This record gives sequence, C-alpha cells and structure tokens, in this order.
Amino acid sequence: MDFRLTDDQKALRAGVRELLARRFDRDALRAAVDTRALDPALWRELGAAGFFALRLPEAAGGVGLGLPEAVLVFEEAGRVLLPGPLIATHLAAGTVEGAAEGEAVVTAVDGGLVEWLDAADVVIGDTEGAVPVRSVDPLTPLHRVAGDGRAGGGTGGGTGRASTAALLSAAEQLGSAGRTTETAVAYAREREQFGQAIGAFQAVKHLCAEMLVRTEVARAAVYGAAVTGDPVEIAGAKLLADEAAVACARDCLQVHGGMGFTWEADVHLHLKRAWVRAERGPTRARAEEAEAAAL
Repeated sequence: MDFRLTDDQKALRAGVRELLARRFDRDALRAAVDTRALDPALWRELGAAGFFALRLPEAAGGVGLGLPEAVLVFEEAGRVLLPGPLIATHLAAGTVEGAAEGEAVVTAVDGGLVEWLDAADVVIGDTEGAVPVRSVDPLTPLHRVAGDGRAGGGTGGGTGRASTAALLSAAEQLGSAGRTTETAVAYAREREQFGQAIGAFQAVKHLCAEMLVRTEVARAAVYGAAVTGDPVEIAGAKLLADEAAVACARDCLQVHGGMGFTWEADVHLHLKRAWVRAERGPTRARAEEAEAAAL
C-alpha cells in the first residue's frame, strides 16, 4: 500500500498553509491574543476557501473530499494556533445555515464546556445557565454549563460525530507538535553559548530528536486513523497527538531556556492550547479505556 500523500493532497496542504501565512501570521496571532476576539473577515475567507465545507458533497455545494484531507487542513490550523470553534463549525456545515460559507460561527457544548460562546452565532446544545470559567489558553474562552449540556446533540451527539471531532482535534495537536519541533530546532541552530550553537550540545540534540520521534509517531497514528475512520484507532491517535503536543511544547520551552517563558515568545501559547485540547473529548483516561476495551 502507498501511504504517501497524493499530488492533490500536497497541493491542498500547501494552499491552506499559504492562506494562513498570509491571513494569520505572527502579528495576527499576537493581535488575537490581545483582543481575545475572532476576525469575521478571516472566518468568511476560510469559508470561501472551503475550510468548513471540505467534506460536504459537491452536489450540496461542498468540496467533496474526505477525512484524510480534513486532517491535513486542521493540521495546518494547529500549526498557527488558529483560534475559534473550527471543529464545531466544520461539523455543522450542511446542517446549519451559513456554517459552510463561514458566514456563521458555530460552537457546541462538549463535556459540560462550550468555547467561544460569546462570539458564536449558533450554539449546538443547551447553554442555559452557562457561566464563564478562566481558560489557561487566552485564545480559547470557555463557559461551563450544567450536566453535559447536549439536550439533543453537542459534538458528541453520535459516535461518528464524536470520533470525527476527536480526529480533527488530534490533527490540530499534531500541527502544534510539528511547529514546536521546528521552532526548537531553528532556535538551537541560531542560539549560541560558549562560542557555538546550542544545537551542538548532546542534551539539546536528544531533546530535539525525541520531539521529532513523538511527532512522527503521532502523525502515523492520525493519518492512519483518518484512512480507516475506526473509533478505537481515532482514540489512540488522539492520545498520541495529545502527548506529542504537550511534551513537544514543554521541550521547546526547555530548548529556549528563560526566553521561552517570556510573554513575548509564542511557545507558551502552544503549550496552553495543547493543555486545553488534551482535556476535551476524548481525554487521556477515556482514550486509554477505549484502547483497553478493544484489547
């Protein structure tokens, strides 16, 4: 079997990366952190590029692609820490008016929490009595609701929907792990101590090598689960991607030293987003239970 990306998949990934580099660069990221707000123009541009309608049939006005292509797109979103309820809006395309085109921001209750509630045009699930809670990630505002808040269907309204949400979250985590690995390697090449680049030191080499291994193991699991669509494989992929995103962000901080802990650096933003995603379904405990039950 040939597991390499097709030319069309490579072109899709390159196109999304180019779009995000142009519309959500580092300056835009820091501006979003300062304002804690979504950019409606960017949301509509994502819709026009097919981000949300990617898996809708062409007959319904979508792009007509599948989970493997959606994983590539969400991986790119994770690389740049693109904010907003991306997964909920993507899953709502074709069922909520305006979601596919990026004209509507859709969020959904997930495990008693709902993100970007104040910015959403449509909320899936019961949010009566929702109260804001402090989020460790400045770009993921959260509200807590009573119970699981579904009352007819949140992102976990069905097994297939919940598994798809988990896979796309794993793809975002994979993108973040890849970005922090690249960032650590680049910094190790340029930062000098004792007259040489710190990347020449064995301890730093080992950290970077371990980051790469974690990322590529997670990549194999996420890409494989995207092809099979198996819920157990998706749970395993989410588990590995969560571990890679959190551990790689921590190691990236280690490589940067004191500089990595400053507010001006972006490394802490990757770690905070990874923490938040790791606590959304399925969490580590739930993923491990799913794997154990399958065995």
